[in-house]
Amino acid sequence: MSSAPFDNFQLELSAQSQSLLALALFGIMLSVALNLKPEHFRAIAKQPKVFVSGVSAQILGLPLLTYCLCMALNPHPSLALGMLIVACCPGGNVSNLFSMMGGGNSALSVAMTATSSLFAAFLAPATILFWTSLYSPTAELLDSIDLDVAKFLMQTFVLLAIPLMIGMIFRHFYPNIAERIYKPVSLAAFFLLLAIIAAGTFKQWNDFMNLGIWVVGLAVLHNALAFLIGNMAARLASADVPSRRAITIEVGIQNSGLAIIILLTQLSGFGGAAAIIVIWGTWHIVAGLTLVAIFKRQDRRRTL
Repeated sequence: MSSAPFDNFQLELSAQSQSLLALALFGIMLSVALNLKPEHFRAIAKQPKVFVSGVSAQILGLPLLTYCLCMALNPHPSLALGMLIVACCPGGNVSNLFSMMGGGNSALSVAMTATSSLFAAFLAPATILFWTSLYSPTAELLDSIDLDVAKFLMQTFVLLAIPLMIGMIFRHFYPNIAERIYKPVSLAAFFLLLAIIAAGTFKQWNDFMNLGIWVVGLAVLHNALAFLIGNMAARLASADVPSRRAITIEVGIQNSGLAIIILLTQLSGFGGAAAIIVIWGTWHIVAGLTLVAIFKRQDRRRTL
């Protein structure tokens, strides 16, 4: 397939839409902080080996796996960029719900989401630059837009860390109010992000279709390997079944909303990268629910 569609297509948003994206990101990170509780981290003391294994798989293992997959398949640079950005983002909050539904260790799941979100707020920009610079095609792609590294690091840090710190301070001093506004803030940010992405995708639907249906297969394969590396990490740590399920789901469910915001606000919105992230964000919900169904079926068999 010609690389022209990938080279020529960029997801374009108006200045107003980009401002709304930044607002959605603020809301997403604020809601994470508003929901942080001391008990979320007690799973660390209870199962330190399992916790470290899961977090390592998510923060180090998934980006490394993604890099190796890019080396093996040699996708177009913009597709590889999307894959690496997703891999460097924290776990998505929906993973906590899926863990609970699938009989997983909910406390461990929440602890992993909180830890990866805190890590991402301060180090995600650096890890994105590290892995994209390590893979030469994406490094050349970012060079082509003359990326200002210092500006990227500073702006992304401000976008991620400031709302997180505000939320943590607010949670500390006004826990009851934080408890009440957590869900409304989270839902508002989610639906705002969904509306902006849907509008942009609809506007450039033909451009997305020109990228090729096989891009879906690449996103599905990448996501399946993310679930697999989570499961393998849990098994290596000799995790029990509920913890193994939690880690499997946690590593496979990434914050694709954060990934698309970083791409569109900081990295020129390359169409191939946007397509991978949007497809991932849709598919990992389908895959996660499928795993939940499998886990429930396994539980029913054990009770027979």
